[in-house]
Amino acid sequence: MYKNKKVVVVMPAYNAERTLEKTHAEVMDQSIVDLVVIVDDKSHDQTTAIAAGLPNAKLICHEKNRGYGGNQKTCYRVALEEGADIVIMVHPDYQYTPLLIPAMASLIGNGLYHCVLGSRILGGIALRSGMPWWRYFSNRILTLFQNILLGAKLSEYHSGYRAFSRELLEKIPFEENSEDFVFDNQILLQIHWLGYVIAEITCPTKYFEGASSIGFMRSVKYGLGCVAGAMKFRLAKAGFLPPLVSR
Repeated sequence: MYKNKKVVVVMPAYNAERTLEKTHAEVMDQSIVDLVVIVDDKSHDQTTAIAAGLPNAKLICHEKNRGYGGNQKTCYRVALEEGADIVIMVHPDYQYTPLLIPAMASLIGNGLYHCVLGSRILGGIALRSGMPWWRYFSNRILTLFQNILLGAKLSEYHSGYRAFSRELLEKIPFEENSEDFVFDNQILLQIHWLGYVIAEITCPTKYFEGASSIGFMRSVKYGLGCVAGAMKFRLAKAGFLPPLVSR
């Protein structure tokens, strides 16, 4: 569909037995996905057993829990090894709808952008969709702070629904990033540093029991990591620190 480009969906999985099969089925229903890479981060439930039986899926199992960032590193590395031209990360907890896969792939496959985020903030329905008020408030404050320091205008930096071109992933030293949740933020800083435009598309989300979500204290840790990353970006731009990415 996109000049013979291979579309690979990656799923960083951890204790996702209740929603993995449903998410995978809807991903494949989009009819443009060539392969789903599922990386299990040492789950304690039946995630690996379910993943092993899914069609058009490649299962990778970590021998020990590496964390959300560590899981993504394996996801992207394996996707590139499998020859992906477009890589889309979809959480297997069914919080982000796979129905947006064709739209996100189109923006990259047709050469418009190299990175697309599914934004929960665009459209103004995040709170009505069930996002906790404290998470929404912190999202808005962090995004404002980061936009000021980065000179950007994203609606949010914290969505886990994102698509990348092969060209972009090959330029980003994502293996150097955190193994924890702040990985998501660090990779966007690296993309912005390289001068790529980050596109956004409105994404309805679901908040329900079984959907993955980090607790308050881990969210605080993540927020502090985002603040530190933005400040590091600004100091590097001013010449006080080394570049985030060597061109």
